[in-house]
Amino acid sequence: MSALATDLVPDAPGAAQAGAIIRTCIDCGCCNSGCPTFDLLGDELDSPRGRIRLMKDMLENGVPPDAETVLHLDRCLSCNACLTTCPSGVDYMHLIDHARGHIETAYDRPVLDRVLRALLARILPYPERFRLAMIAAWPVRWLAPLVDRLPGLAAYGALMGSTPVRLPSRSDEIVPGAFPATGESRKRVLIPSGCVQSVLDPDINRAAIRLLNTFGVDVVLPDRDTCCGALVLHLGRNDDALDQARRNIDAWSPLIDEGLDAIVITTSGCGTTIKDYGHLLAGDPAYADRARRVSEMARDITEFLVEIDLPKPAVKPGLKVAYHAACSLQHAQKVMNPPRKLLLKAGFKLARPDREHLCCGSAGTYSILQPDLSRQLRDRKVAALEAIGADVIAAGNIGCIRHIGESAQLPVLHTVQLLDWAYGGDRPAALGSS
Repeated sequence: MSALATDLVPDAPGAAQAGAIIRTCIDCGCCNSGCPTFDLLGDELDSPRGRIRLMKDMLENGVPPDAETVLHLDRCLSCNACLTTCPSGVDYMHLIDHARGHIETAYDRPVLDRVLRALLARILPYPERFRLAMIAAWPVRWLAPLVDRLPGLAAYGALMGSTPVRLPSRSDEIVPGAFPATGESRKRVLIPSGCVQSVLDPDINRAAIRLLNTFGVDVVLPDRDTCCGALVLHLGRNDDALDQARRNIDAWSPLIDEGLDAIVITTSGCGTTIKDYGHLLAGDPAYADRARRVSEMARDITEFLVEIDLPKPAVKPGLKVAYHAACSLQHAQKVMNPPRKLLLKAGFKLARPDREHLCCGSAGTYSILQPDLSRQLRDRKVAALEAIGADVIAAGNIGCIRHIGESAQLPVLHTVQLLDWAYGGDRPAALGSS
């Protein structure tokens, strides 16, 4: 056994943990069968096993990573499909996060790459900044296909092309506050309100609040929280991610102390990170206990709803739903059946696409930083979803919904938007008139 990261890079945060994770890999290659980039490219270095070898070399050698190592690690989606297929329990999720943090401090990226990553880190986690950026980009979004074809600027073209078709308006957003249950109050939950989802599609949380209120659940939306930290964490900005986690814990702790049954999350990508706060801040004595408490209370909205004794639906939708299992749900959180059970109980017909374990290519900022691979994965996913003759596509993550919706001919909605309609809410506009 050669020297571990703790021997040669003793000051690197998480180095001991990374070394321990690397040791658990038995080099069997079972993970390759579920990896979207290996499936697409056929390159061993674009598989989990190959990337673990690169990370082992990078951390053990204690030298700045080279361009090839960065290329293959950047291509990782962090979809965590390897967590599902690995027989020895390799904690790849935390290993790749550590490696990205190491690259962020030890590798000198090209100027355009550094500028783009800085822009993403300073805009995407902040709803108000994001809205202003989308408004500023609106007049020139038609240039996106041209910029996309220019050498070295494809990522900038993808960023310009990600501007919503409809400009986000502050008036559409939900004002933080308390939303009391309809009738007798049975439970009280918090829904995080600092996510960019509030700008991209505020109707998701609006549907979630109506649905929860209908079933006797009081909902509170805090006004001092922020992005969960996932976006900057996957950019390798670990300190920024921890700062955002601490800010959320500070905002949510008083409400937890007042009495909460759960922190209910409507964006599954955020759910993965919030459920990991206890791990991320385990070494911070000022936050470790509260972070663990937050993680223990965090539930995807479908996890929470499936435990409620739901009545018969108010309408009989009868639509055939192609359910897209977001990677953050099926692989990272292992939330597989709750969304399907809820849709079936609500009167929808359910269809499962071929190779549903493969990522759609959204993966946070991946669709911007790796536009070519992301589009190939998206187009393959859309073809699989539309091949089953469904009326609508449902998913539990705003990134997947936006990304798949860019090329899908079918409407793409959040699971809770369909459930809200079935239990008495308005029919989603995307479905047209009945």
